[in-house]
Amino acid sequence: MPLPNPFQFKPVSDVCRDADALRELAAAHTDWFISIDGRAPLNVNKDEFEFSAAHARLIFSCWTETGSTAWHVKGWNWTGEKLVLQASRRMGAEVATVELIPRASAKAIVASIAAARQERCEKLATLVSDYLSAKVEKSALSPGIRRDQPGRYARIILRLPPERIAVTGIVAESDVRNVDSLFSSTLLWFQRMLQSPKRPHIQRLLLVVERQIIDAARQRHVLLRDSLRERIEILLIDEHWNEITPVARFERKQLWRKRLTRFPPVNEAEASHQTEGVVTYAPSAIDTVASRHGQTLRYHGLPFARVRRVMNQDRIWFGIEGSRRRSLDEYHTRDWLKLLRDLGEYRSADCRDRRHWLYRASGEAWLESILRRDITKLDPGLIIAPLHAQFRTSHGGPTGARPIDLLALRHDGRLVVIELKVNEDREHVFQGVDYWRRVEAHRRRGHISSAKLFGDREISDESPLVYLVAPTLHFHPSFRTLAQTIAPDIEIYRFDINENWRYGVRVVRRERVNA
Repeated sequence: MPLPNPFQFKPVSDVCRDADALRELAAAHTDWFISIDGRAPLNVNKDEFEFSAAHARLIFSCWTETGSTAWHVKGWNWTGEKLVLQASRRMGAEVATVELIPRASAKAIVASIAAARQERCEKLATLVSDYLSAKVEKSALSPGIRRDQPGRYARIILRLPPERIAVTGIVAESDVRNVDSLFSSTLLWFQRMLQSPKRPHIQRLLLVVERQIIDAARQRHVLLRDSLRERIEILLIDEHWNEITPVARFERKQLWRKRLTRFPPVNEAEASHQTEGVVTYAPSAIDTVASRHGQTLRYHGLPFARVRRVMNQDRIWFGIEGSRRRSLDEYHTRDWLKLLRDLGEYRSADCRDRRHWLYRASGEAWLESILRRDITKLDPGLIIAPLHAQFRTSHGGPTGARPIDLLALRHDGRLVVIELKVNEDREHVFQGVDYWRRVEAHRRRGHISSAKLFGDREISDESPLVYLVAPTLHFHPSFRTLAQTIAPDIEIYRFDINENWRYGVRVVRRERVNA
């Protein structure tokens, strides 16, 4: 949930004038920190973000180590210490408060955050040491995203003769959406502790979590290799951080007992004449995605128009990244044609300006759109259609349930969960495994067959395969280590694709990573 916003935003009235004012503010400082809805800040150079005016809207584009993103700025405020933006994206589906803090001003803020997290880390160390009647040997924070940023996790070593015990927990905001990050960071640290030559050797890990993420933590824990899972114990800490209690482990069979909502039958909407007319502008780039109230048109994965039926007539509204949608009529024809020209020029593999936000935005959606046209480019054993993109196994919201990039079926009847990345992402493995868990739960109940997600094709009585896909140089360095922490009965495959995948996807290597 976005954090409460105490700022009075100046609404964007003159797009070009506001863009000039913001560019002038940005140029005044070389290094900035960017934080979205109060989350961990990222350090960027002034050349790694920009403000631009396009299609009567103000766009904030940013490129960081976690990927590129673009926001539609609806209002802004400069406090003298930081620039605060009121922003949205994904056709207005996501709103956020974006803070840009000059590095000079950020030092004091980062120092106060680090001090608060270190204090919480020491409190956690005291609680666990009292719980075990052990001695605290070390209490520190994990490394931050950047060297000068505080980490989010406690790194505690306890001494309890004749053993040493590793302890970790979140000392920042605890959110179910960050559980994959918690497990990825924790397991990498624990693997290093297991290999440490210092005696006595560390053999156990205590993972301390708050109640809001306890179920998500146990769901990840039960999918680890037995040899690793037996070494990890989960503890629950109360909301006031005064008491710690042990938590019973999940058994694998408990994952399948949770009540699930059946999938509604799949009804493919027929393309309207208006939709077909738009697709003819660029048939190799524009695809149509059925939605509850009509259809969404995407240009290489980027939504740019919606078709809705109003008064027994199909009408088109267009706009990108949360901009004000306009009706396609005689008054807005020029804007519509300009949008199509810009998409054709900048949302293209041959784009000369590789820093343009239309080129860099929604990279994974672009890759997904290529594979949706012919999934056999990834694996010839997959059926071409039906193929389900951005497939939801449950409603989103506070559970943090994300849509699966692609859910496919092989000719042998086995389901395949496909997770795509175009930039390094440490959570790649655990995201894919969590999707596997959700699809397998529905498969066991027969929901996928009864909903006829793949027509009358028979679904195999075997668990799904997991395909993790990324350009060959953009798998995270820790990918292999994390993949090998997962139980071997969950079949995970790594697919390395060509770096210039925008010109066409080609698999350069495929291998099983957790046998």
